[in-house]
Amino acid sequence: MRDAGETYLEAGVRFADRTVPLFRQEEGELLALAPVPVNVEPGAHPLAVVDRTGAILHQTQVKVLDAQFPRQNIRATSSMKALQPLPGEMEAMRDLRNTVSSERFWADTLINPVRNCMTSPFGVARYHNGKPTGGYHRGVDLRSPEGRPVRAPAAGIVKIARMFRLHGGTVGLDHGQGVTSSYIHLSKTAVKKGEKVKQGEIVGYVGSTGFSTAPHLHWGLYVHGLPVNPKQWNPAKGWLTPCAR
Repeated sequence: MRDAGETYLEAGVRFADRTVPLFRQEEGELLALAPVPVNVEPGAHPLAVVDRTGAILHQTQVKVLDAQFPRQNIRATSSMKALQPLPGEMEAMRDLRNTVSSERFWADTLINPVRNCMTSPFGVARYHNGKPTGGYHRGVDLRSPEGRPVRAPAAGIVKIARMFRLHGGTVGLDHGQGVTSSYIHLSKTAVKKGEKVKQGEIVGYVGSTGFSTAPHLHWGLYVHGLPVNPKQWNPAKGWLTPCAR
């Protein structure tokens, strides 16, 4: 969803059959975030700067590596499998992911919403009780005790702050220029829709609500509607460390 009255530059970047807008940054340079879909084939792919008619202004090649995402099995109870989303729940999450506002709030380096180890990495093929779901993990799961504060990895505007049935307690943030994030299974939220939050500000508390087997935080990060790996947004060693088996 585009903010009312906002304007984009008359050029964009086309990659993997999607075109994303260019935004002018404070320093004057142009920036477009072109996410790589999880299911894109490894190899060389064209990336082009195009004008509003689709004419190519500049073109290059981007090499996509094979991420070799593993599989992961979730033991889902019958009550978990019976959960159905509230009316409008899935639509609200979809609208959050597709939010593109012109102002940039995020900084280049994100912080961890909770300082805990990772039980489920991004991109793993998900199985429920040994059977493939056909989907993959669109975020990271961080093991954390119930009630631990969840902090905003970057500044943004609160778009969702409510209890859902399937996602449980949910906070969704718009970080600007196509970057959004979500925090689900919360025991409770600490912000209201429409608030502006700073990096590090508490937005909710860890829980095990919705489709969840134990207290943890599911953190999803999206760029122009596509899920991306939060680990790539902070190069620090030891950040989002897998939990010891």
